[in-house]
Amino acid sequence: MNSIGKIISEYRKKSNITQMELTEKLSAEGIQVSNRTVSAWENGKLDPGARTFLYLCRILQIPDCVEAFFGNNPSDPMAMLNNEGKAKVLAYIDSLVHPVCYAKETTGSAEVIPFTDAQAQHRKRLRVYETRVSAGRGNFLDSEFYTMFDVDENVAAGADFGVAISGDSMEPKYHDHDMIFVHSQETLENGEIGIFSLNGNAYIKKYRSDETGTFLISLNKKYDPIPVNPEMDSFRIFGRVCGQ
Repeated sequence: MNSIGKIISEYRKKSNITQMELTEKLSAEGIQVSNRTVSAWENGKLDPGARTFLYLCRILQIPDCVEAFFGNNPSDPMAMLNNEGKAKVLAYIDSLVHPVCYAKETTGSAEVIPFTDAQAQHRKRLRVYETRVSAGRGNFLDSEFYTMFDVDENVAAGADFGVAISGDSMEPKYHDHDMIFVHSQETLENGEIGIFSLNGNAYIKKYRSDETGTFLISLNKKYDPIPVNPEMDSFRIFGRVCGQ
């Protein structure tokens, strides 16, 4: 099994493009990342999100991301062939599509369709951080490791940034790897779900503060409430979850 970083680095070098050129190609697709982020991907310090990785596969001409990662793709009918066998299959495919009697009428999956003016009016650009809450450091909002995405304003109304979830502590409402949108604010009302930093760790939890104390509450009942001591703990509220 190869790491995602190794795959990106190998195919980037094979394509003979620099990290800066890769960021420029991603930018042309509407994905804004820094050179440091690409370096962090390749060094294994961060993984790109699924959407970003799919664009990377297209830009770097990775023909089969499953085979590149696992070393074999059992769903690929050519997986059992050597290079000579694959070449014969590709030659036969070429004979079927030239003439075009067996070719698809359209190949829209590779076509980038621009937003209409009406759609563009309802789009907004948001930072989406690559550190997942409940798994990452509590100072992730101060990092440079984020991607700029165009999102539907109706889905992310009032949001200032996005972040992915790690784990099952907020099920059944939120699941592992779900993307959530957050409105930046330093206070929350009881019962609101927010993003927090507690003693260096980032969490998504329900906020509760009353005469019994301050707690971060999981929706999944198998997890106990996390007590917060404002006088002893390093505690920060990043914002309120306002969309998904």
